[in-house]
Amino acid sequence: MTPVHELGAASPTRRRAALLRFATEVGAWAAVGMAFAQISLPLAIAVVLASVAVPAVYATPGDKHQALIPVPGWVTLAILAATMAGGVAAAWITWPWWGAIALSALTIASLIVELPRWRWLLTVRG
Repeated sequence: MTPVHELGAASPTRRRAALLRFATEVGAWAAVGMAFAQISLPLAIAVVLASVAVPAVYATPGDKHQALIPVPGWVTLAILAATMAGGVAAAWITWPWWGAIALSALTIASLIVELPRWRWLLTVRG
């Protein structure tokens, strides 16, 4: 497989990976929001806003066009893994089984397509 840093920005593989990652993140944000809304609506809003803001602010140089606060690749990887794991766990807690299965399958597909990027991220020191 070609390392992410060698893939062109407009390559179909990179676009597909980005689309799956975004869809997974949106699903995770929805599931986490619904889970926290059972406790408190303001808390749910705060958690979802934080979940969106953290990967927007902290980024690995070379992974995004602009990194507001540059971090090593493992930090970006940890943020994404936490988002995915939290989303799947929240979906199984709050969604009907078919919704949790759908988000789980989407997350697995995203992980498979993202493997080259994840391997590359583990090599970037930041």
